[in-house]
Amino acid sequence: MALPRPPSLKVKALQWLAQREHSRQELGNKLLRLLARTQPEALNAGAGAGAANTGEHDEAPCLADAPPSPSDAEQVDTLLNWLEQRGYLSQERFIESRIHARQSRFGNTRIRQELQQHGVSLDADTLAQLRQTEYTRAAEVWRRKYGSAPADAAERVRQVRFLAGRGFSMDVVQQVIRHGASAAAGSEH
Repeated sequence: MALPRPPSLKVKALQWLAQREHSRQELGNKLLRLLARTQPEALNAGAGAGAANTGEHDEAPCLADAPPSPSDAEQVDTLLNWLEQRGYLSQERFIESRIHARQSRFGNTRIRQELQQHGVSLDADTLAQLRQTEYTRAAEVWRRKYGSAPADAAERVRQVRFLAGRGFSMDVVQQVIRHGASAAAGSEH
């Protein structure tokens, strides 16, 4: 009985893109790791046949941690270009989907850092749109988590640290905390 053939790089890339949007860098890294995993299997299969004949069990070198060969990198780059030309891979869609998924919970700094990790940067228009909505988004995150003004300095620090950790700018964090404290004081009277 023959073993099923593993899917080609193109098929695997299309499967990953069907699940969610990927940046070019992220998809390229995944494809290179896939190639690195499949190559040692071929070496192990060849080494296993020789070891069965001699009775020795030598371990084949593990190439999973080795840098990709130039032919692998070229193969992946060619595939990525093909995917982009046909519209399967799009940096713009990736940015849109990542922002849409993150903007309700995170600030501009966190979103920008996450995109940079994927080898993508925001254009000026998108960054301006995010800046316009940052206060509203931070206020909503604060309201869901706390909903009331800090009772003391320790609670204020905790709230500031929470919002700053979510990637909101310090100016916006201070405005949200100040507005929350004044709204709570106004509702008491």
